[in-house]
Amino acid sequence: MFDTMTMTKVVGAFCGTLLVLLLGGWVAEIIYHPGGGHGDEHAQAYSIEVPETGAAGAAAAEETGPPFEEIYAVADAAAGEELWRNCRACHALEPGVNGTGPTLHGVVGREVAAVEGFNYSGALRDVVEVWTPEELDGFLADPRGYAPGTAMTYGGMRRAEDRADLIAYLATFEG
Repeated sequence: MFDTMTMTKVVGAFCGTLLVLLLGGWVAEIIYHPGGGHGDEHAQAYSIEVPETGAAGAAAAEETGPPFEEIYAVADAAAGEELWRNCRACHALEPGVNGTGPTLHGVVGREVAAVEGFNYSGALRDVVEVWTPEELDGFLADPRGYAPGTAMTYGGMRRAEDRADLIAYLATFEG
């Protein structure tokens, strides 16, 4: 079925195709990477600046908006009651009732780690002494970034308005 000439044509076609592919790659390398081969360091013709991410980037983004004091001054405690549903899985608002987390009754203005009978992680005591609205805002924005090593697993609340509303709602439960 195959004679010598057919086999020679098949091998020649395969080698010719391979040669065209190699030459095409070589030409493309010259066009798109002029002046050298691999390993040559070339400066970028145009660099795009990328904003920082993480805690520093979040803090910088927060600084561009109005200060928290202004947001908190117009906070809506009724809207904060709706946001409370995220917290009640682990916390209670009744005095002396602890869940996975300590009771949040009277948390605004309370000393950190002051709830009797709750085993706090040491991370919070190292960061802050009293839960002011501003300190609660920082903690609720990014608990693990604010107090590295905290046992709180909540991912954080993005919007400053939501945090202010929640803190205003918690402030209605004074100890």
